[in-house]
Amino acid sequence: MSPAETLPRVRLATPAALKAAGHGLRAQTPADRPFLEALYISVRTPELEPLEWPESAKRAFLTDQFRLQDLHYQQHYRESEFAILVRHGQPIGRLYLFRGAEDFRIVDISLKPEARNGGVGGQWLRSVMAEAAAAGRSVSIHVEQFNPAQTLYRRLGFHEIGESGPYLLMEWREGTGSGPAMEDAAR
Repeated sequence: MSPAETLPRVRLATPAALKAAGHGLRAQTPADRPFLEALYISVRTPELEPLEWPESAKRAFLTDQFRLQDLHYQQHYRESEFAILVRHGQPIGRLYLFRGAEDFRIVDISLKPEARNGGVGGQWLRSVMAEAAAAGRSVSIHVEQFNPAQTLYRRLGFHEIGESGPYLLMEWREGTGSGPAMEDAAR
């Protein structure tokens, strides 16, 4: 078996509009670790801004938190699709997806700061929603209660179904989401 054949594969389809703009996804590899750590730090740094810690302490804290999150995901979501979102071959984010018997769980979706707020995340979410709808499954995601991405999730038709500490559990089911969200996924 060649090295390329031993790499994990991703199954999620790239929406046509994203593909036309040079976007795609590929399986995560060990070589992605520095990118993933930097991505995690870029997502979580704003939470630490109010703290009067030295920057070196904030960085060390976030580096450790990344390591712990990675361990958690590998232990509890081992069967997930761990994908790197790319634009023109360069990594811009990650999408971790667990396909359960009843539900597709978005374990994580994160984008680099320069890739945020341009519709890319929403298009990837719609792609997951379209695949889940075709399989007769719901889509769920845990999101921090203060995370502004809740606005996007609600716009796509996700609603709150539970709470665990600082996290809300949000869910989407076909027929409860907005029509344009699913129409966009088909493009």
